[in-house]
Amino acid sequence: MLDAIRWDTDLIRRYDLAGPRYTSYPTAVQFHDGIGAFDLLHALRDSAQAKRALSLYVHLPFCAHICYYCACNKVITKDRGRSAPYLQRLLREMELVSRHLDPDQVVEQLHFGGGTPTFLSHDELRQLMAGLRQHFNLLDDDSGDYSIEIDPREADWATMGLLRDIGFNRVSLGVQDFDPAVQRAVNRLQTLEETRAILEAARTLQFRSVNIDLIYGLPLQTPDSFAKTVDEVIALQPDRLSVFNYAHLPERFPPQRRINAEDLPSPGTKLEMLQRTIEQLTRAGYRYIGMDHFALPDDELAIAQEEGTLQRNFQGYTTHGHCDLIGLGVSSISQIGDLYCQNSSDIGDYQNTLDNGQLTTRRGLHCNNDDRIRRAVIQQLICHFRLDFAAIEEQFNIDFRGYFNDIWPTLESAASDGLIRLDEQSIDITAAGRLLVRSVCMLFDSYLPLQSTQRFSRVI
Repeated sequence: MLDAIRWDTDLIRRYDLAGPRYTSYPTAVQFHDGIGAFDLLHALRDSAQAKRALSLYVHLPFCAHICYYCACNKVITKDRGRSAPYLQRLLREMELVSRHLDPDQVVEQLHFGGGTPTFLSHDELRQLMAGLRQHFNLLDDDSGDYSIEIDPREADWATMGLLRDIGFNRVSLGVQDFDPAVQRAVNRLQTLEETRAILEAARTLQFRSVNIDLIYGLPLQTPDSFAKTVDEVIALQPDRLSVFNYAHLPERFPPQRRINAEDLPSPGTKLEMLQRTIEQLTRAGYRYIGMDHFALPDDELAIAQEEGTLQRNFQGYTTHGHCDLIGLGVSSISQIGDLYCQNSSDIGDYQNTLDNGQLTTRRGLHCNNDDRIRRAVIQQLICHFRLDFAAIEEQFNIDFRGYFNDIWPTLESAASDGLIRLDEQSIDITAAGRLLVRSVCMLFDSYLPLQSTQRFSRVI
C-alpha cells in the first residue's frame, strides 16, 4: 500500500496551496544574520565529540548556458578559467572546516550540485576529490552514497569513466523535457540520444543508481507532449525520477523573465500533465515516494520507506538523515545537530572571506524545542504518510493532543475532507492526500501564518 495514490480533483483544488518543500524545518526562509562562523565552529566541535557520520554537499555554481527556468545559485560563463580560483577557495574552506572535525567521522554521503559540476575540467574534478579525501574521511570501498548532478550536454563517456574512477557511484541527470519546442522556449537544447548515451555509460560503468529530473508546467508543454517525454524516460529505466512543478517567479529569479508567460500551461493543464505522469509511472512499476519523487521498488529509497527508515534533509529524501550535513561552496547550507547555517550567496564575498582565512557563514538559525518537535512531526508525515502520537510523546515528553490543541479543529476538518484519517492515536494521510502531503505538513508549521506564501511554489 506504500505506493498507493488516488487522484481526487476536488481535494487537490481545495488543498493545492503555496508552501514550503520542507527539506528542513524551520525552513531557510527563517534564517537570519545572527548566525556566523563562531556558531558553525561550535557545532562542528560538538559533531566531532559525538563522532557523528557526515554528509557533504559541494556547490559548483558554473554553467556554460543559462536555462530560463532555473532558480539555482549559478554563474553563467563560457570562460572555463573561472572555476580555478573558485576551486582554490573550496579547498581552503575544506581545510578550515576539517580542523574542527574528528578524523574518524566517516563521510557516508557526498553530493556535487550546482550549477553544472562537470563544468570543471577532468583535472579539476580529480583535484577537488583529492582535496576532499585529504581533509575528510571518505570511504574507499564504494559503500558510500557519492552522487553528482550531470548535464548530459556537458559530459561524455570519458567524463563518466573519470567520475566512477574518483569515487562517484550515483548520478542525477537533468532532462526536464525532450520536446524540441519546449527546449527552445527554456533555452535548453538536449537530445534524447545525448541523454541515453550518458545513462548507458553509467550502467556500463556500474554506477549504483541513476536519477532523471523532469519539470512539468514549462512553456509550450501540453499533456500529450509531456506524456511522450515521460514514455521516453520510462524506456530509459532510471532507478529514480523527480517530477517537479515549475514555479514561475520572475520577480525573484531574473532568468525566468525570458519566458513568455502566455506560453505557460494553465493550472488545469498542469494538473492533467501530473495525473497522466503518475498513471504512466505507476503502470511502469514506479512507486510514489512523496514530494515529486518516484523510485523502482528495489531502490534504496523505496526499501527505506517500506522499512520506516526514510528521512529528509537539504539533500531531499535520503537514508542518511542521521548524518551531520556540511555544505561547502557559495550559498551551501549545513545542518549540524540543531544548527542550520548558510554560506554567503555572493561568489565574490565567498572568495574574499576565505582569502582572509575566515569561514563564510552569513545566516542560519538554532532550533528550539518547539522546532525540534515540529520537525519530527513533519519528517514522519513527509516520509511515511503516517504519524504515531505515542512516538512523539515519548521522544519529547509531551501530550500530543494538548500540545497541538490549537490546530486540532483544522486537523478534524482535513479528516472530514478526506485528506487524512485522524484518531486519538495517529494521523494517516489518505491515498488521495499523499500528493498533498506538503499541505498536511503546513498545518504544523508555526512560522507559516506569519509570512507570505508568495515565496513558495504551489504543492501541485
